[in-house]
Amino acid sequence: MADGDGDGRTLGIRTHSGRPTISRLVLWNIDLTLVDVSIVTRDAYAEAFRQVTGRPLVKLTQHNGRPDSEIVFEMLALNGVVADDGHLPKFLDALAETFGARRKRLAKDGRMMPGAADALKAVARLDGVVQSVLTGTIKSNAVHKLTAFGLDRHVDFEVGGYGEEVYPKATLLQVAQGRARQKHGGTFDGGNTVMIGDSARDVQAAKIAGASMIAVATGRSLPAELHEAGADVVLPDLSNPSEVVAAVAGLTSPARRAG
Repeated sequence: MADGDGDGRTLGIRTHSGRPTISRLVLWNIDLTLVDVSIVTRDAYAEAFRQVTGRPLVKLTQHNGRPDSEIVFEMLALNGVVADDGHLPKFLDALAETFGARRKRLAKDGRMMPGAADALKAVARLDGVVQSVLTGTIKSNAVHKLTAFGLDRHVDFEVGGYGEEVYPKATLLQVAQGRARQKHGGTFDGGNTVMIGDSARDVQAAKIAGASMIAVATGRSLPAELHEAGADVVLPDLSNPSEVVAAVAGLTSPARRAG
């Protein structure tokens, strides 16, 4: 996270110990919200499938905001493999290996979504904010995706939620709130937690968990679908960081939390 000078410190009210009081939690989806690395992801999945099953991957499945743990089982079923208890850990280990081996391709074959870097940097300047991720991607690959585009410096990966964790996304959001509370102290609830993502599935998870939701229409969900799902704010993309900051600040204001 960065302060106004971009030196990696967090702005915010200081406690008597001199440490900032963290009072806002912003959780970002990754794919099609911050980056698009679908070509590399498909290649990594295909190689992981071959390693685990000894067979080529023939039929692909749509990710659509789902966690890697769910996608693995559907991919096995679509390709005629009867899953057993050992398939998931083996596949996730293989996926971490095959994706990590391709990490140098991410910036070349992928792209950062418009405004992502400036939006993360701008939100990091808000008083008392910690930013992390709530993603269907397993943790090691989430780190690779953001590091490839220099976005990792604004993210506290310790308090995020990831695709190897077999929870519904709404529950995973609450798990991330618990991790933030354990690391930073304080309370993280619907009054000071915001999710930012691109799919109606993200919106539904935020609403079930009681968190606020900023949706960006950069994925496969149309703006009307994001509104209908219950997003508090819908933006065309992240290209206007002032809009993103204003939305986060408004959804985590002390007045709103008190209400």
